[in-house]
Amino acid sequence: MPEIIQGNIVDILARNIYFGELHLAEGRITRIRMLSDGINTAAPYITPGFVDAHVHIESSMLVPSSFARLAVVHGTVATVSDPHEIANVCGEEGIEFMIANGRTVPFKFHFGAPSCVPATKFETAGAELDAAAVRRLLERDDIYYLSEMMNFPGVLNGDTEVMEKIAAAKTLDKPVDGHAPGLRGEDAHRYIAAGISTDHECFTPGEALDKLQHGMKILIREGSAAKNFDALIGLLEKYPEQIMFCTDDKHPDSLVAGHIDQLCARAIEKEIDLFNILRAACINPVLHYRMNVGLLREGDPADFILMEELEHFDVLETWVNGQLVARNGQSLIPHQDTSTVNRFSREPLNADAFRMPATREPQPAIEALNGQLITNRIPITSNDLNVENGFYLSNPKMDLLKICVVNRYGQAPVALGFVKNFGLKKGAIASSVAHDSHNIIAVGVDDISLCAAVNLVIREKGGISCVCPDKEAVLSLPVAGLMSNDDGYEVAKAYTEIDSMAKDLGSTLAAPFMTLSFMALLVIPELKLSDKGLFNGATFGFEQ
Repeated sequence: MPEIIQGNIVDILARNIYFGELHLAEGRITRIRMLSDGINTAAPYITPGFVDAHVHIESSMLVPSSFARLAVVHGTVATVSDPHEIANVCGEEGIEFMIANGRTVPFKFHFGAPSCVPATKFETAGAELDAAAVRRLLERDDIYYLSEMMNFPGVLNGDTEVMEKIAAAKTLDKPVDGHAPGLRGEDAHRYIAAGISTDHECFTPGEALDKLQHGMKILIREGSAAKNFDALIGLLEKYPEQIMFCTDDKHPDSLVAGHIDQLCARAIEKEIDLFNILRAACINPVLHYRMNVGLLREGDPADFILMEELEHFDVLETWVNGQLVARNGQSLIPHQDTSTVNRFSREPLNADAFRMPATREPQPAIEALNGQLITNRIPITSNDLNVENGFYLSNPKMDLLKICVVNRYGQAPVALGFVKNFGLKKGAIASSVAHDSHNIIAVGVDDISLCAAVNLVIREKGGISCVCPDKEAVLSLPVAGLMSNDDGYEVAKAYTEIDSMAKDLGSTLAAPFMTLSFMALLVIPELKLSDKGLFNGATFGFEQ
């Protein structure tokens, strides 16, 4: 006998809601029966499941199986997942780990082939995926697309290796994701014409509109650090078939609080049309990436959610392949132990490694921006910094703090610079989550605290740490130095505690560790720090 689910069925494409029932058998919807052409106010609403159209699972600090355990509570049934982070650490071995682990749970991960490993030649990564490796990945049935092409200068300049990767995706009829923050005008048009189909990096309506008008799909991103929802959501009304929702990078505490459901609720508050919202959240990613995800049609996989109403999007039940995986805020996916993969080879340091001689005027400082991945380049002079015994020190009064990147893959000198807006008044924070090569990055008020925070991460072979005069803490991330294999809810709790500790040091950033992780992301303008030195994203070269 088939299982029967009754409720107000939301037909997004037909823009209609009616009371009916779903008949389920062998993981599929075998029949949809209309019981009334009106709405039954006592019944729940049934929609296709939510899809995160671009996310790095690794940024949740959870392995895929743990990510799924948390995400289904919020009605998410699938993700378009770029394993770029673990690939930069462990190469194809890391991608295999993600796919294998994701298969252990009833959730639909759709992984891509990372296009930029390493992201640039100006940093040290743990692996390299050349055009041949990318094609080998794209030939697999369980690789659905070419992940974000961050090397947009390479696209515009016709770089041979870059164009071979794009050509492989085209030949195999798989979409190519984009990544071109701030790219406008003729350069944006040339980038799109090369075959790039999406972009999740737009931070102004004008930039997004320029790309939309030339046929690109725009992903509205709202993650733990980068927040572009308010700037872009108005475009959904005019371009409902070209907009998707994504989080890109979401820390575990944020995932416990909500996922794509939150973006739907916020869009309703902005008085965006309900069916346009659901199209972006449920339909467009499935169609664009040809995902194996049901869209609430007869014959489709039984992937759907039941909600109490269509205003706050409180999820009552989540179903994947006809299996109930979450009910009333509780995940029915159990935690499971996993294996680990990693690449970490760094000896502990002493405080002298973090000294910066005051023999010349300092290089410009990085200005971090709350809620953005872009940064500003701000000139500073020796008068802006404290000097002691011939060495530059942080100046907390001006909120100019020392920032460093430590090569995790070998023994090399520490790269040093200064950063504004972290707000620490004492101590230091450090992380082995440092996009994209995931060396160790740290910000601190003094060299001793910086050294202690970095050494805590080295001791754990990956993690995030916080050090203050009377206390220190570390959250271990043994899977590639990016993820924990502990229960997701416990990881979220531990992350909340260390995040609070960092804020107690004076940081006013909404997500200090997430913001810190992007201070080494060279492909996002304007100024960043790699393990090889201070990098200017505008000129795409090191600061002189």
